[in-house]
Amino acid sequence: MNNQNQNQNSNTRRFGRGDRKPFRERKEKEFEERVLEIARVTRVVKGGKRFKFRAAVVIGDRKGRVGFGLGKGSDVAQSVQKAVHHAKKSMINVPIINGTISHEVKVKFGSSVIFLKPAPAGRGINAGGAVRAVSELAGIKDIIGKIISRSGSKINNARATLKAFGIIAAKNVK
Repeated sequence: MNNQNQNQNSNTRRFGRGDRKPFRERKEKEFEERVLEIARVTRVVKGGKRFKFRAAVVIGDRKGRVGFGLGKGSDVAQSVQKAVHHAKKSMINVPIINGTISHEVKVKFGSSVIFLKPAPAGRGINAGGAVRAVSELAGIKDIIGKIISRSGSKINNARATLKAFGIIAAKNVK
């Protein structure tokens, strides 16, 4: 009777101090993710201040698929997780021809103005900030990008870059 209780307890035993968990294989992530910005947002209420976090995340597979998401949560990890979930729902396909885009494009989103231009092979990504992050995760190897406006908003710059890639995709379909 005592052996049966021991066997039953060993199968349902929790892993506490010093016990090793069974080996679990890690799943290979489908998309690479990059956090553009994390901001602490404050709401003032009667009793004081309530803090939340906002995360802006770009995800991509470096094969032409890229997305941007914004998430808010009570801690940083939760807000990043929500942003990744939102980014997966807003994925776009970027047409890549010989490692670059097909033609130049100028786009305005909010107060951000972005100019993208194809670059010769071996030039690399000649862009800064959010434009560089979105281009890298899209899988573009050579591009010239310029943020023309004086907007410092990484969120608007990333959305403008995605809008530019969407315009390029629409023109390549025709």
